[in-house]
Amino acid sequence: MESRTSISIAQVDPLTLFGTNDRNLLLIEKNYGVSLVARGDRLLVNGPEDSIQTASGLIEHLVTRMRSLPAVEEAELRSIIESDNPTSQPQGRLCDENGVVQTYKGSVRARTDGQATYLKAMSRLDIVFAIGPAGTGKTYLAVAIAVAALKSKRVARIVLVRPAVEAGERLGFLPGALEDKVNPYLRPLYDALQNLLEPERLRRFQDMKIIEVAPLAYMRGRTLDDAFIILDEAQNTTPQQMKMFLTRLGSVSKAVITGDITQTDLPDNQPSGLIEVEKILKDHAEIAFIHLGQNDVVRNPLVQSIIRAYEHHENGNARSR
Repeated sequence: MESRTSISIAQVDPLTLFGTNDRNLLLIEKNYGVSLVARGDRLLVNGPEDSIQTASGLIEHLVTRMRSLPAVEEAELRSIIESDNPTSQPQGRLCDENGVVQTYKGSVRARTDGQATYLKAMSRLDIVFAIGPAGTGKTYLAVAIAVAALKSKRVARIVLVRPAVEAGERLGFLPGALEDKVNPYLRPLYDALQNLLEPERLRRFQDMKIIEVAPLAYMRGRTLDDAFIILDEAQNTTPQQMKMFLTRLGSVSKAVITGDITQTDLPDNQPSGLIEVEKILKDHAEIAFIHLGQNDVVRNPLVQSIIRAYEHHENGNARSR
């Protein structure tokens, strides 16, 4: 049964989207068994309903990519079309049943049961919170899943976000461009990226804004479509900032929020947004809160001993009060 839909192509260069002599459109028509007709700032898609659904998914992905990266080249769009399976989203999850993720530089494997649970939750759900002490892989595994999503074209970009609490988020007083101001706070995220992407590819992705860094204060008012967003050190967000961040999520996007609620840098009278959000959203079926503990620490074994010693000390202080 023939059907029809239309897709907005406003704010993109139609010549790049369509390709030289419309060859991108012709390739989509051939792959999906649909017909495409441009009408002003809309693209009409005609054909069987199932074919329209998958073709529309690909076209919307291309349009979103062009809006986020205006300088994208026709060759890259054609490469995406040619490598499509064809489905609007690749099938299967971002990690397998054994907790293994494929990145540009090889595979990343869960080393504990808690990490495997964390990876599977990120693969399955659009919003995941990871709460736990240092060394449990919260940040590294989030970046690994984000890179896997980018590699498999599940998303068009990665957005790395972190509250710059130490500078009061008044980043204008720091020297350099925005990325220079934010980079010190995002160093752990960059360290993970350097392990998962070749240096040249990482530089190219940063230049093309496929990988973007942003202080939390700069997220207000944005809507992030077709993106994998990581909010690191989320224990240093206020409840208002956490709400603002969660409402930035657009279509075809995923968010992972990581933090250690035992190490906040907020003023003593300021509640943490990461602590409060679990009370508000803990019963939401499509959101996961993953708690990692001492058994998930994969750094020097001494780190586990340090965490246990601090927990013992803090529990003793709580009992004495």
